[in-house]
Formats: sequence, structure tokens, C-alpha cells
Amino acid sequence: MQLAASALRAMILAGELRPGDRVVENQVAIRLGVSKPPLREALRVLEQEGLVVRSPRRGVVVTPLTLHDVYEICTLRHDLEHLAVDLGVPCHAPERIERCRTAYAELARVAAEGDAAAVTERGFAFHVAVVGLAGHRRLEEAYRSLALQLHLCMAMNRRARRSHETLAGDARRHLRILELVEAGDPAAVHDELAHHGDRTFLLEAGENFPGGSPESLAWLEQVRRHQTTI
Repeated sequence: MQLAASALRAMILAGELRPGDRVVENQVAIRLGVSKPPLREALRVLEQEGLVVRSPRRGVVVTPLTLHDVYEICTLRHDLEHLAVDLGVPCHAPERIERCRTAYAELARVAAEGDAAAVTERGFAFHVAVVGLAGHRRLEEAYRSLALQLHLCMAMNRRARRSHETLAGDARRHLRILELVEAGDPAAVHDELAHHGDRTFLLEAGENFPGGSPESLAWLEQVRRHQTTI
């Protein structure tokens, strides 16, 4: 059951199963080489984690995301990272920078191994380390509370980029952030973080999300206008 849960989790984090996609038991069981009973146990584990939900009409689906969800997740992520960089980068605390280096090394390792799901997980760990530069426990806890939602967004980001960016390229984007952190330039870190994920992700995948609200549509348009000026 644990192996089935790990394999199914990897499919979601690699972007093979997208938010809102139906998990077809017969197809997944054949692909994973398991019978239905352990697969159903695995689905219960992922349901407890929040990666899948049960729909009365569709059965088990990957937790859906609307454009308004993405708007809330990305804007909150932006503000938490922005505060952490402002507080942490000028401090240049060696042990905190070393934590970022260690997180990047792990990301580079799994990227070299070609493990897309692990790249999503290690990418999040790297961003947690960047937030940790602030030495602000409550700020880091607030960021960690977004783990599930960010994992889903990051998996969608990876899927949107995979036609033109390798996993090694993904790792290099994170290396650029690390280099700017080491250089002690908060403004440059802010700019790189903004280009790093949300802007390109939204330009390429934003149309695929249902449930746009006035706030989220205005935000998406603002992001796109900004992108055309740089």
C-alpha cells in the first residue's frame, strides 16, 4: 500500500495527474502493477494528505484548483517570500545560507537523476530554506502551511515548462536564486523569484484553470502586462 501511495503521489507531483483529473482505478492499478484493494488504501492515504478528494459524480480526483485558488496561493507565497528576503538576505547568516546550499544540492541531485516528482518536493524545500533566511519561526511555519497547495502549483509549473525546460534547467533557476542570496542583493532576489515561477507559469498555464473571479482575473492581467514590459 505504501509503495502504491508513493507511486501515485509521484504521478501527481510530477504533473502527470493534474488538479481536477480523475483517478481511474483500473488504469492506475495496471500502471502501478497492484490490485485494487491496496490502490484504494493508497487513495485513502492521499485523501488524508489532501492530494485527492472524492467527488460524488466523478469518484476520486486530484484536488482541483481554480484560478482564484491559484491567485490566493501565489500572492500569499509572493508576500511571504518577499518579507523573508527583506529580513533575511541582508543578515547574511552563514548557517542559514548553508541550509540553502544544502537544499539546492539535493535539488540538483534529484534533477540529475531525472526524478520530476522529487524535483517538485526538493524545490519546495529550497524555497523553505530561502524563507528560513529570515530566522523567523512563525513566518516559516506560515509558508510551510502552504505546502500542499504549492506542491500542486509547482507540479503544474513543471508540466507547463517541460516542453522547453529540462529538470537540469529547473535546478539552474534555483541556483541563480542561491547565487543572488549569496551576493546579498535583496532586490535582485525579489526580481528573480518573480520571474522564477509565477509569471511564466501563469502565462503558459493560466488559461487552464476554471473558476476565475474578478480579483484573480485582474491579477492575471496585471502579471501578463508586467511580463510584456520586461
